[in-house]
Amino acid sequence: MVQEIGERIGKRMMVVGWGDCRGVTVQSRQRSMAERLGTGLARPLGHPRLGNVTRCLASRSRDTVANRVGDNDSVTKMNAAAEALEEKDKHKPSFELSGKLAEETNRVRGITLLFTEPPEARKPEIRWRLYVFKGGEVLNEPLYVHRQSCYLFGRERRIADIPTDHPSCSKQHAVLQYRLVEKEQLDGLMSKQVRPYLMDLDSTNGTFINDNRIEPRRYYELFEKDTVKFGNSSREYVLLHENSAG
Repeated sequence: MVQEIGERIGKRMMVVGWGDCRGVTVQSRQRSMAERLGTGLARPLGHPRLGNVTRCLASRSRDTVANRVGDNDSVTKMNAAAEALEEKDKHKPSFELSGKLAEETNRVRGITLLFTEPPEARKPEIRWRLYVFKGGEVLNEPLYVHRQSCYLFGRERRIADIPTDHPSCSKQHAVLQYRLVEKEQLDGLMSKQVRPYLMDLDSTNGTFINDNRIEPRRYYELFEKDTVKFGNSSREYVLLHENSAG
């Protein structure tokens, strides 16, 4: 009987010594957890499987560190690539217009124009005409000024749409510009219309609308039957259209 009890105790101790979870009592399990919480480290139980688990955990830890290092390397490479791309962009040719290039695009027959058409420039829908008078008499045929969005007046015949040969006129004297603008109707509503405007280009002797000199570099709206003069020239340009009443 004693021998039988001893053999049972020995077997029980052997089971506890193996540390297999299936043979460990609740008390030994609790103690193991308490020890881990107290020291922060798992105490080895001497089981061969535990060694394998330990080695596996160690291997995973190394893999985790390696992965983190790899991630850091990836981030470093990405940053380096971004910096290289940014540096490359700095040396890319710029196709935006520089001041000199913009000036070249505003040249006609090698001459730089003194004006640039505005974004609202449009061709007119109304068939406007300029009738030229001198001394109260009509000269030649009317000038049809509805086929373009702008017309340049001046002595420089290479670029002027309407030459003004009088010596008091400047080479680029003034410009007739059609613009899309909002106008108030008789009923109070707003509507978009293409209207004629005149601008003096800093001429020496000025531009006149109905004998009133206009300020340079400003748009002045023209209306039917307005009279325009340039410099000291006696020629008068009267603005009419095909449906104008006599």
